[in-house]
Amino acid sequence: MQAVSQIRLNREHKETCEMDWSDKLEAYNIDETCGRHHSQSTEVQDHPHSTTFQESASTPETWAKFTQDNLCRAQRERLASADLRVLVDCILRDTSEDLRLQCDAVNLAFGRRCEELEDARHKLQHHLHKTLREITDQEHNVAALKQAIKDKEAPLRVAQTRLYLRWHRPNVELCRDAAQFRLVSEVEELNMSLTALREKLLEAEQSLRNLEDTHMSLEKDIAAMTNSLFIDRQKCMAHRTHYPTILQLAGYQ
Repeated sequence: MQAVSQIRLNREHKETCEMDWSDKLEAYNIDETCGRHHSQSTEVQDHPHSTTFQESASTPETWAKFTQDNLCRAQRERLASADLRVLVDCILRDTSEDLRLQCDAVNLAFGRRCEELEDARHKLQHHLHKTLREITDQEHNVAALKQAIKDKEAPLRVAQTRLYLRWHRPNVELCRDAAQFRLVSEVEELNMSLTALREKLLEAEQSLRNLEDTHMSLEKDIAAMTNSLFIDRQKCMAHRTHYPTILQLAGYQ
């Protein structure tokens, strides 16, 4: 937190110094341009109100104090940065030995974790194979139910057609005889059977969708674990064989 705070202060004072330098460069260029003007210059014009002092104008004393304050603050932050770097170097040296002692423990934990991931991946793969078999069985079940529904629909259409045609018997011949009652009963039985088959089909299709979702989830989990194993074994463990030996911060003089 101290380092981040110091970096923020350094950047703020760097920006302040850059802005002050930019303003002074612009003022220098303006004064240099003014010094080149003379009575025969073609660029000069009438500016009758130019003698009025602006309220925000500084005095030589405030101008010098502003510049000196910026320099002092910048120097103070530079010294604070140097002191903080010394402190950070001491902390790094003090903690280096503790980190080295933890290196073996971390490597051991990596090994255990890889074994756990490998075991979990094998279990997921076994579950995936079972799920694939169940998907195949359920697909056959769905196909069988669809065929059973199709097989029931044809007799239902026959019975309904017979009833429809018998409605057209003339006059007294339109009799509610035993055949009529048997056809009605047959239609009702077929409808009940179709309703039950369609419910089973819906359940089977929902079960199939659930199995397919499980299949996708298992494949994602297996892929994630395979990637985790690759990262831990091929990348992390490979890097950990080269334990850092530098105890001092780099990047500054």
